[in-house]
Amino acid sequence: MAGHIPLQYSSTKAGKRSAQEPLIVRFLLITAALAFLFLFLLLPLLAIFITAFEQGIGVYAASITDPDALSAIKLTLLVVVLTVPLNALFGVAAAWAITKFDFKGKSILITIIDLPFAISPVIAGLVFALLFSAHGLFGDFLFEHDIKILFAVPGIVLATLFVTFPFVARELIPLMQSQGSAEEEASLTLGANGWKTFWFVTLPNIKWGLLYGIILCNARAVGEFGAVSVVSGHIRGLTNTMPLHIEILYNEYQFAAAFAVASLMSILAIVTLVLKNIVEWKAGQHG
Repeated sequence: MAGHIPLQYSSTKAGKRSAQEPLIVRFLLITAALAFLFLFLLLPLLAIFITAFEQGIGVYAASITDPDALSAIKLTLLVVVLTVPLNALFGVAAAWAITKFDFKGKSILITIIDLPFAISPVIAGLVFALLFSAHGLFGDFLFEHDIKILFAVPGIVLATLFVTFPFVARELIPLMQSQGSAEEEASLTLGANGWKTFWFVTLPNIKWGLLYGIILCNARAVGEFGAVSVVSGHIRGLTNTMPLHIEILYNEYQFAAAFAVASLMSILAIVTLVLKNIVEWKAGQHG
């Protein structure tokens, strides 16, 4: 047909045109991207380490080995150890139920999973305060049985659980939906029970997505501030996590100490980023 251009030929020409943008355009785009990364990511990170060490290695070591700092570090790690496995279990169970079964209320379950993304962490903390404070819904019961949730470790764990539980589920749901259930059905047809099917079929297929969700959940648990700030009470040596301890030091004009602890969190963030990229690379190879 006269004037007809094959689709493959036209798309190839379009690709070539996009790859042959003027040099000045490519230079400006790359420069703008690198400048943005330097100004808003690398420069603040560099400033953290410079300020942390500006008074010498002795002050830095004293800041991160201070009893209050060690207590904040231990509490942060304790919260991570408790919340990340629980969120991993919940995420796998929720993704399994949503993707493998049809039941009433599935859309409600998905909405509940997304709820922490829509609610401010401070509001989440206030909800826990209304539930577990002395004048809250369960206040009398907790007081009678001498159970402390607010201004104690359980409250911090609950608040962190709330703000982090979507991460694993939200990574696994689209992955398991794309994989379908044909392999699980074949396994059950061959005589395997549900547990063997999950352990030997489903889990190997989702392991990289699960690890990716766990890494994101861990990063959020370490850096959570808003919800934890409301329920912790800011008790030094007892209920301060690393972000809360940094805030207190900064408000007291102990800048070197504040940035020293912040540098530890930055190192954790860098390690998390490296692990995230490794998992993405492995997942790409697996795919």
